[in-house]
Amino acid sequence: MERKSLWTNYDNAQREALEKVNLLYRQCLDEGKTERECVSLTIRMAKENGYKDLKKLIADGTKLNIGDKVYIDYMGKSIALFQIGKKPLEEGMNILGAHIDSPRLDVKQRPLYEEEEFAYLDTHYYGGIKKYQWVAMPLALHGVVVRKDGTKETIVVGEKQDDPVFVITDLLPHLDREKRDKPMDKFIDAEKMDLLIGNLVAEDQEKEAVKNGILHILKEQYNIEEDDFLSAEFEIVPAGASRECGLDRSMIIGYGQDDRVCAFTSLFAMLEEKEVERTSCCLLVDKEEIGSVGASGMTSKFFENAVAEVMALTGAYSELALRRALANSKMLSSDVSAAFDPMFPEVYEKKNSAYFANGPVFNKYTGAGGKSRTNDANAEYIAELRKIMEDNDVKFQTAELGRIDAGGGGTIAYILAVYGMEVIDSGIAVLNMHAPWEVTSKADIYEAVKCYRAFLKAGFSDKV
Repeated sequence: MERKSLWTNYDNAQREALEKVNLLYRQCLDEGKTERECVSLTIRMAKENGYKDLKKLIADGTKLNIGDKVYIDYMGKSIALFQIGKKPLEEGMNILGAHIDSPRLDVKQRPLYEEEEFAYLDTHYYGGIKKYQWVAMPLALHGVVVRKDGTKETIVVGEKQDDPVFVITDLLPHLDREKRDKPMDKFIDAEKMDLLIGNLVAEDQEKEAVKNGILHILKEQYNIEEDDFLSAEFEIVPAGASRECGLDRSMIIGYGQDDRVCAFTSLFAMLEEKEVERTSCCLLVDKEEIGSVGASGMTSKFFENAVAEVMALTGAYSELALRRALANSKMLSSDVSAAFDPMFPEVYEKKNSAYFANGPVFNKYTGAGGKSRTNDANAEYIAELRKIMEDNDVKFQTAELGRIDAGGGGTIAYILAVYGMEVIDSGIAVLNMHAPWEVTSKADIYEAVKCYRAFLKAGFSDKV
């Protein structure tokens, strides 16, 4: 199969639509730098498009009918949107699933300390990162503090033009000769990746004068005591907005595109659909980067419980009906793929790699080595998807995640496949994956929205 850049396909009207989609995407990417921010943004956009809070409908006993649109969030970190279709839920749903957590640094619960008149926040990295990439660059602090009385303070520092930023310091090349001989994963000690946040000596303080000055600022500006860090969640992310990349402005560079590039394009597709044959669902979840664990991760019962509640409000719930609805569903597990990088061709197999501006990527399987911990999609399902994409003039590509023994990765696909539903990994090719600044193609983002819309509209007919 011959590869052909999407840029050769688009006329002026399509390029205008492409730029509009990408502008909205960048706005979402900048506003949603944490999973909590992504959920808040999703709720706002959903309400603007006629979605109602499922929890309120459950409390009121309101029935759901064909065409109704609802959302349900879980702990403010995961969210599912549903649009009720014409066909009974028991015949299955069309599900778009993506994750909204990204590699980052988290602030520990007892983080604030002073060392030689510098104030620091102690950190713990989250997800698979190359630690050396996070030093000597401007960083921002995003998070929430929940006080003992239950009140919550949302804090973002480092994103506005006049905000201060923070940094993790690195050793100058004149003094790091011993470090240079260390393996990459040992080059930076994780316990030394602490955030530098102050150096000003507070007046009238004999001990820890810099730390006490920081505590004064926290109290004065945010009404935060030191003990409030115990019930806080702070995430350290790269400071600054996403940007267009390249002299031709054909790409986007920004933080957290794994996997928010798939999450937001899935959301756009979901919000654009006015009428569907099968109930459609957009599922945006937390904790994928650390194994999908925990109450807000995909291995929890959050999604299954949400489907049960939706079925109950349509008057169609039973344990058997729920099992049939899940088993008859079709899913795109939308997660990013490693884009072929000509600077490192030795870790890719060219024929089966993902390329920029070649459309969304379908990965029949991911995993590592001998396909361990993967979902291997059925040929019958892939054939259905080929027909759907062709009928809707969507250009797509297929790929694996690098050479067989070079590495590997996993997604949430295998978790949903447990229910017996058809699932395939799909997503967008990314350069610099898991780095503080990742790169994507505008053409792929635009084509992905088309892909996800086509999938949501599809009227799959088979059922168990």
